[in-house]
Amino acid sequence: MNGDGRFYRLLVVLTAFSGASIIMLGAWGAHWLDSPQQRVFDTALRYQAWHTLALVAVLMSMTDARWLRLRSVCALWWLGMVLFSGSLYVMALTGWRVGLVTPCGGLLLMAGWLWLARQWWCLIGDRRAVA
Repeated sequence: MNGDGRFYRLLVVLTAFSGASIIMLGAWGAHWLDSPQQRVFDTALRYQAWHTLALVAVLMSMTDARWLRLRSVCALWWLGMVLFSGSLYVMALTGWRVGLVTPCGGLLLMAGWLWLARQWWCLIGDRRAVA
């Protein structure tokens, strides 16, 4: 992974931290939040959890060639998780609405999934060309 090795390690550490924070935040939210806040908070947790699992799957499947194609997917998901789930956490905890941050985060999450589909399509095409 050459110079990208540090970025890969950073994504692995951040993804592991995201997994741990899901447990911590879930327990905290279940004990300290009221019902309306809890629903928004649970939505943030759910999206964070699914995308953390997706990141784990992509990061575990990495080889040098795949990393070059899939690093942008990881970056889109990470930024999307921070904006989408982060803004929902802020809304649930403070009541402060952060405007377009949540939908922009959602668009980044969707873009990551669409980019993943495109990159996998290209990887399949590369494999056929080699075989």
